[in-house]
Amino acid sequence: MINKRDVSVLIAARNEEFLSRTVEGVLKNKRANTEVIVIADGNWPDPPLKDHPDLMVVVHPESIGQRQGINEAARLSNAKFIMKLDAHCILDEGFDVKLMADCEYDWTVVPAMYNLHVFDWKCKKCGNRSYQGPRPKFCVQPGERRKKNEKCDGTEFERVMVWEPRWHRRSEFMRFDQDLKFAYWGSLGKRPESKGDIADTMSLIGACFFMHRKRFWELDGCDEEHGSWGQQGTEVSCKSWLSGGRLVVNKKTWFSHMFRTQGGEFGFPYPLSGSAVKKARERSKDLWAGGKWPKAKRDLQWLLDKFAPIPGWPHKEADKKGIIYYTDNRLQLKIAHACQKQLKKMGLPIVSASLKPMVFGDKNIHLPLERGSLTMFKQILAALEASKSEIIFFCEHDVLYHRSHFDFIPPRKDVFYYNTNVWKVRIEDGHALRTTEMKQTSGLCAYRELLLEHYRKRVKMVEKTKFTRRMGFEPGTHNREERVDDYGSDVWESEFPNLDVRHGSNLTASRWERGQYRNKKFTKGWVEKHIDELPGWEKGQFSSFIK
Repeated sequence: MINKRDVSVLIAARNEEFLSRTVEGVLKNKRANTEVIVIADGNWPDPPLKDHPDLMVVVHPESIGQRQGINEAARLSNAKFIMKLDAHCILDEGFDVKLMADCEYDWTVVPAMYNLHVFDWKCKKCGNRSYQGPRPKFCVQPGERRKKNEKCDGTEFERVMVWEPRWHRRSEFMRFDQDLKFAYWGSLGKRPESKGDIADTMSLIGACFFMHRKRFWELDGCDEEHGSWGQQGTEVSCKSWLSGGRLVVNKKTWFSHMFRTQGGEFGFPYPLSGSAVKKARERSKDLWAGGKWPKAKRDLQWLLDKFAPIPGWPHKEADKKGIIYYTDNRLQLKIAHACQKQLKKMGLPIVSASLKPMVFGDKNIHLPLERGSLTMFKQILAALEASKSEIIFFCEHDVLYHRSHFDFIPPRKDVFYYNTNVWKVRIEDGHALRTTEMKQTSGLCAYRELLLEHYRKRVKMVEKTKFTRRMGFEPGTHNREERVDDYGSDVWESEFPNLDVRHGSNLTASRWERGQYRNKKFTKGWVEKHIDELPGWEKGQFSSFIK
């Protein structure tokens, strides 16, 4: 009688030097009747795989491609479940038992993911170690990846194995953009419906997924018309959702995956030309956006509506957005003009409120008042009253807003929302600082009617009793007796950060050391970098700011 397995872990491997470590780790950490099926695609495994009763290896002298290899491995399986896995991964102890426990028949399940730290390069001269990648040409500055170590002229290196997850680099939620290209979506995890141990995710990375074996074939396995490699995550996610099923992340277990995106000896094992990428992308668009997958019970718009708002995707609420911009007209012109230029690129209607007449936005409100807290509140109220938009983004004159900031749509009409993905940038040297507690008025977004109600009441209160810090600048962020109203607040994070330019004349003080904060909660998540290291912004783009 054939021993029917619980799980078959399917690995298609081509020129994978860490395959043996991956296989040994799977066999060590499995707790069910689980096997590993390896398709050695075009070469014998090197180093060789050790014999094991729960390991099956098929060697192809000529490469057949990753998708075809996974399909072949699935045909060799008799297990209830299959798990596709890349050949450079670590799995959690008892991964199979944990995944089987929460996998309905029409579900596709992915574990949470950590980046995998495989090895370091060690300089033979000074012993300095640098993170994995192509072999270095020179000894690098400690803590850097590209800067030369001026204290050492070493040019010979040895690899030191690490083979551990990077525990601070965890990813749980993914999506794809309008080109159906994979993207991370960490901010999805902040939605209330994403808080449980099992949560819906729009897409996945193609390195790992888990499902019933019969379900895999009901979904036509891996579509070989895509080509050998590429669009795997989009394919699996669209099949899972559009078939009428579900794609979830199981946060109770994890896998750790090595990323090779630096080319050369640290690039992809499968040759991937521009034409192959184009073929996979066109096939993906034809099936999912074009509605040509014959087993679809839902269309792509259903999926977009389910997860809306989605960064980079149009949404029926998008045309309701607008910007209010307020300034005291005292800012250095080179900063003011750069921030205004960035806002114009967003293509949203802008109402500006200023203390001097100016030509900026679709409409300018000039209030001939002296700078101060009450004046700022009056400027905000005047701009809100002049705006015709339903969803309002607050934009201050000394903040550079990234395009992804404006992808957000408030889920509720009675809540103030703050984008906490913001870095403070010191104009003197480009030093940048971020904490996770940055709820700032400059990152506020909410529905106009809620904002009008709040700021009308705020202006009346300040005119009557004067402004105090206990009232606070940020609506909905505290429960003190001096609060304006009882509405609450929540946060979101844009895909890329906004930059709060600190120039010495900001309304709020700049603090660059932890010790300057009396309340230590405002130092939570403290990170320091240089402006050129911040993601989503072009390196050197702000050199004109630096004195």
